[in-house]
Amino acid sequence: MQDLKRKVGVLGLSANIINTIVGAGIFSLPAIVAASLGSASIFAYLFCGVLVVLVMLCFAEVGSKVTSSGGVYAYLQAAFGPYFGFLTVILFAISTISADAAVTNAVADVLGSIFPFFKEPLIRILFCFLVFFGLGYINVRGVKEGINLVKFITITKLIPLLLLVLFSWGNISISSLTIEAIPNISTIGKVSLLLFFAFQGAESGLSISGEVINPKKNIPKAIFISITGVLILYILIQTVAQGVLGDSLPNFKENPLSEVAKNIVGPIGFTILTIGAAISMFGYLSSEILSIPRVLYGAAKDKVLPVDMLAKIHPKFKTPYISIIIYSFLGFVFATLGGFEQLAIFSSATILLVYLGVSLSVIKLRKDKTSDENNFKLPGGYLIPILSSLVIALLLANLSLHEVTSILVLILVLSIIYFLKKHQLK
Repeated sequence: MQDLKRKVGVLGLSANIINTIVGAGIFSLPAIVAASLGSASIFAYLFCGVLVVLVMLCFAEVGSKVTSSGGVYAYLQAAFGPYFGFLTVILFAISTISADAAVTNAVADVLGSIFPFFKEPLIRILFCFLVFFGLGYINVRGVKEGINLVKFITITKLIPLLLLVLFSWGNISISSLTIEAIPNISTIGKVSLLLFFAFQGAESGLSISGEVINPKKNIPKAIFISITGVLILYILIQTVAQGVLGDSLPNFKENPLSEVAKNIVGPIGFTILTIGAAISMFGYLSSEILSIPRVLYGAAKDKVLPVDMLAKIHPKFKTPYISIIIYSFLGFVFATLGGFEQLAIFSSATILLVYLGVSLSVIKLRKDKTSDENNFKLPGGYLIPILSSLVIALLLANLSLHEVTSILVLILVLSIIYFLKKHQLK
């Protein structure tokens, strides 16, 4: 049954996708990318941009066929069955927990550039505790007017970035942007695996596809507009950062964009952009701790996730309080055990596995003869899902042996839990 009304147009869907992609990564990654690629950083941005376009096109086709709630786990469950649905929801949750933990570390890094005491280990742990359990407490009690918060956060994070590009353009040194040597594909791949962290989130923006007017035409248009817009914005930000700071850019990994603002308008620029970055990151975390526990709740309620207590609703506040508390606790633990770069790579790796599943589900679901012929279908036969899968595999090939082993052990443990629970229910 479809009760949702289709009222969202191309621009509305495009804005929603842009809002979910442009988060915390772009405030911290320019210096990290420059440390490996320097003025050739644009190659990593283009690589990630191509991958996101391919993956989102696969999302568009699968999302037009699988309209039930649950997002990515619903897609893979429909295509490959409940076991893969279970793995997907766990990997998706781990990716978002890792991302939230990485962003919390990034917030501490950014604030530490103004207030050095944030660099102290005990202060950092206390800060992580306050962030996760503070936001967890708010969300347990319920959050009203959430859309107004989203609008406010969107404005506060986009305006400073656009103003930074505008005011910095005249201070760019062309010599700092000269590409002296093209990096090899291995180096680009390793950097892209980390940079991809800044491109995650579009799948959440597409969650309102069921309310899009004329989805067959407007979803592909919105994907093209939003991904192109984000890619241009990111390249412009990297360009001004590299062009203004030059070879010194890698020295400012904690807060590179604020350092650019400082060079352009002085200390006030540093402070304004630092505050803007912190607000943006905090807004991202608020949205995540509001949204992702509800994915766990939905999966538990649908019996995809065999943990019944995650489906409990608070008797007074009517919120999935157990899911929120557990998610907040895991986010706090992850944040205290790893730094931004380490957590960002792990987040990218796990979400790429989910994206791989979505790409492969396009091929699987096309064999379903019951599909509505009016559903959106990618042009070029199987070319786009195959290309998407190959590019994802190329990125994942850059994981270290330790990272690959960790992910394989995680999947093995999850598989054992799933089949033991399944056997117990028989």
